[in-house]
Amino acid sequence: MTSCSISPDPRFDLVLERIVDVPRDLVWAAWTTPEHLKKWFTPAPWKTVHCEVDLRPGGIFHFLMESPEGQQFPHTACYLDVIPGECLIWCTALAPGYRPLSAAAGGNPFLFTAIITLESLGERTKYTATVLHSDEEACRKHDEMGFHQGWGAALDQMVALMS
Repeated sequence: MTSCSISPDPRFDLVLERIVDVPRDLVWAAWTTPEHLKKWFTPAPWKTVHCEVDLRPGGIFHFLMESPEGQQFPHTACYLDVIPGECLIWCTALAPGYRPLSAAAGGNPFLFTAIITLESLGERTKYTATVLHSDEEACRKHDEMGFHQGWGAALDQMVALMS
């Protein structure tokens, strides 16, 4: 069992699973190339205006989201595991090098661990995004914020970009 093989707990975790008409290598490229991420990662009309990827355990995943009104929201995360072509795990509570993020240092107000798994199905990909939360309240809030709609819209944008 790898760290990517988990059994989600519906009390704490949200899951988005789809079969997409994009080969796994292109889905992987969409998730690991900053220029691709900037084009699809944030549901329109929001934008990702900056993205930094250091694709290794302990490496940075940083992105800057911009609202339609121009307000910017920076997010910093740390990759926990990277299995090329198969799995990405990152956590928004950690900075590069596994350093805990503090609010004063630009820490994320919304903490979770994200696990993206990809499985080849010929020219298609089984795509699973699992987001782990610390407690039921955090999970509920993320769900109410529109997790499925937002992450689903971003996935649709990625499929359109990479098709």
